[in-house]
Amino acid sequence: MRIIAGAKKGLRLKSLEGVHTRPTLDKVKESVFNMIGPYFNGGIVVELFGGSGALSLEALSRGAEKAYVFEKNRKACAVIRSNVEKCQYDEIVHIKQADARNASKILQQNNEKIDLLFIDPPYAQNEFYQLGEKIADAGLLAESAVIVCEHDHKTELPESYGEFRKKKSSKYGNIAISIYEK
Repeated sequence: MRIIAGAKKGLRLKSLEGVHTRPTLDKVKESVFNMIGPYFNGGIVVELFGGSGALSLEALSRGAEKAYVFEKNRKACAVIRSNVEKCQYDEIVHIKQADARNASKILQQNNEKIDLLFIDPPYAQNEFYQLGEKIADAGLLAESAVIVCEHDHKTELPESYGEFRKKKSSKYGNIAISIYEK
């Protein structure tokens, strides 16, 4: 697993060994960023179910300015911290060892608008995709925000999260990506 483009292009990242996390494949990550825009001019990234933090780190490498990564697994947080240090993003990545269901409450305290939201829960736990609705309803998304959901290709996600409608959906083997925009 590596960073594909931007300032940290080619940098190899660690992932947690075992079955507790499922890193986004490089080819899927590359496709996601091709769909949402390959580079950013600033913006706040939030990654729910961080795993290795690779999606946030990719966005930062491509020009996002700050990231919040939520992950409740202590060992996964250590891997994220290691990847953040390797990228030298210590000052701009905020790792929250917390359940993603608490993300909206935590983010409201920081009073920032999210530009890019990644929702990538364990595939068997479809109820976590409702967090997109919760975050949209809390008014935490910027007007031009993009929500990216990675899910099992058999899982049907809602057509919208508040005012954010599903604009694109692509399949990569057993993996599907759904993208929501206003």
